[in-house]
Amino acid sequence: MIKDLLDRPIEKRPSSMRFDGRILYLVDDAALVKAQLYEGRDLELTDGLKEMLRDQISTDEITPAYICFFYDETLGDFPYLGLRTTNRTTGETEYPVERNAVRNGGFVCSVAGKRRGKGSSREASPYAELHAGIKVVVAESIERIYNENCQNLGVLTTNDFGIIDRIERGDEIQLSEFTEGKDEITRQIIEYGGLFEFNVARLQGKVTIPVTSVMESGAAATRPMTLGEKIFARHLVTDATSGATGVPWVRPGDAGFFRTDIRFSHEYVTPMASIFFEEKVGENAKVVDPDSILFFRDHLTFLEKVMSQERVEQGLLDVAKELEVKQRTFADRQGVTLYGEQMGKQLGSQAICHSKILEEYAEPGMLVIGTDSHTPHAGAIGAVAFGVGTTAIFNSWITKDVRVRVPKSFKVVISGVPAPNVTAKDYMLEILRHPYIRDGHAIGQIIEYAGPAVEALGVDERATMTNMAAEVGAFTGIIAADEKSVEFMVRERGMDRTRAAQLVGGMQSDPGAEYVKTIEIDASTIRPMAALPNDPGNGVFIDELGDEPIRIDIAYAGSCTAGKKEDMDMYARVFAQADAQGLSIHPDVRAYIQCGSIEVREYCRSQGYLELFERMGAEFIEPGCGACIAAGPGVTTSPDEISISSQNRNFPGRSGPGNLYLGSPYSVAASAVAGYVTSWKPGQAFEPVSPRKLATV
Repeated sequence: MIKDLLDRPIEKRPSSMRFDGRILYLVDDAALVKAQLYEGRDLELTDGLKEMLRDQISTDEITPAYICFFYDETLGDFPYLGLRTTNRTTGETEYPVERNAVRNGGFVCSVAGKRRGKGSSREASPYAELHAGIKVVVAESIERIYNENCQNLGVLTTNDFGIIDRIERGDEIQLSEFTEGKDEITRQIIEYGGLFEFNVARLQGKVTIPVTSVMESGAAATRPMTLGEKIFARHLVTDATSGATGVPWVRPGDAGFFRTDIRFSHEYVTPMASIFFEEKVGENAKVVDPDSILFFRDHLTFLEKVMSQERVEQGLLDVAKELEVKQRTFADRQGVTLYGEQMGKQLGSQAICHSKILEEYAEPGMLVIGTDSHTPHAGAIGAVAFGVGTTAIFNSWITKDVRVRVPKSFKVVISGVPAPNVTAKDYMLEILRHPYIRDGHAIGQIIEYAGPAVEALGVDERATMTNMAAEVGAFTGIIAADEKSVEFMVRERGMDRTRAAQLVGGMQSDPGAEYVKTIEIDASTIRPMAALPNDPGNGVFIDELGDEPIRIDIAYAGSCTAGKKEDMDMYARVFAQADAQGLSIHPDVRAYIQCGSIEVREYCRSQGYLELFERMGAEFIEPGCGACIAAGPGVTTSPDEISISSQNRNFPGRSGPGNLYLGSPYSVAASAVAGYVTSWKPGQAFEPVSPRKLATV
């Protein structure tokens, strides 16, 4: 495989270029978006228009989940189909972009506001933009994974709005304007037009691999490092030929290739990556070290239960099923472990990828990459785990390496004693509404959670926090390994205690380590929280929602974030209290509980939870991602429906067209009983609202 790549001709892009096409402004005005797409109207970038640019555009809006059933150039038909805009006349929400509208409009540049590309790591989003003709992405700030995916595919990105006028005039623009301020590796990836092309040039010795600070100084002495920096220092590839890794220290800004311990992908991504692999490397080529690669079928195992008849008739269910076939075929050919269907069951998976990585594979000090933005889940045990795109995972199959510029770190210290109904999810909703996060300052940084209140959490609850580093926009989330980590590995994996203790040794940040920001939170001041619809950062205390109850139609308890054993304990604690009062799930509410793995399901069985959930009227669902990505029971089916969920994000359309509130496992279970968004009050009687009359349902 490597020999063939050594003989492949590879050249850099031209040093300057012109862009022939129109500018598409993604604004929060349905009429203006339509005017650009369907009337040929070109807008002028005034201060007023800039203020109207959509902030916080997620990849769910660029390519909604059902669009990701496609994994080839057909994606170019679909960019921005989920873009949420406002009808300025009626005040209602509209989704003005139709299939092929961007491609037919002849656009070459797409412009947005802050935090463009937040959310899922799906490389389908920039891939769709690229094949619709978008060559340049401009935004005030761009999320880390989305930005890397653009670079890896050859889409140019910039925060410089001044470049827009020059594109419109047809000016010659220097490529260096897109590489300015980038680290040496990123600069060369952009110059070669993508990560694969750069990697081929790397194998051919045509590129410059920068030295890190420690190599440049020649100093062997260490510096105080954060836990994340320690792990990166261990994994830095110092000699690609021999495979040597490790330096005494790194600092933020050091760029290089880092040797991974675990690489995983799921059925949304593996097929596209396998096509890249077969087309660019060869159909008979073999991945490097298949034992450290894992594939999962976890996202779409319940899709047929919720897909609309219209989409079934459009052939989308058949398209989605091809994802599973392609992944399974590639796994068999490569000898890669695939966690797929359970034996004898048509629906459900063996495990959600994040759940299984933490349950069985991740160890303190490891470097883990996965094709999902919630890969930081494994940071709960003191590992550096982060999401990557399709191109990055495909390249890691060739070299086992991943390119990284060591991020800066910021720390969230939580002290104080929380109320008994306050959880890690409430901590996260409080963190997410902090201005440092809301304004995008945390993008691409490592968030390290610390303090007595964090140390008091079990590993499952810690995973809720590291998992939701994705919603922070962080590079990853991490918590220092400690005795709780040792207990987890011994209890859950049967690991020898001595070995577990050895793994934990040194997996804490050094005194004097540098953080760009420290946020301090007093857990005793936090009350149960909910995130209002459309963004996890819309957190409010539930007792401040108002006097009028927010009645719900659906309560969904589960997903990778909240389908762990400790989450099941919380659902059961609330339901047991309601059961003792002779109550069950409110008659107006459909309640679902979905576990993260078959191990969690069997834990529920052993604890008697399955019988309790059934007695309460909740539907227990086999492992899978399900409603969290609008692909399983628990999704809303109309804009009028309201749901509350313990999942991680509630972007528009994420779990159906309705309004989705986020809450802790306690709050979701309590709301299911009460019939409205509420919190659990230990020892206090529930106060369910009266059932709605049939005529008003």
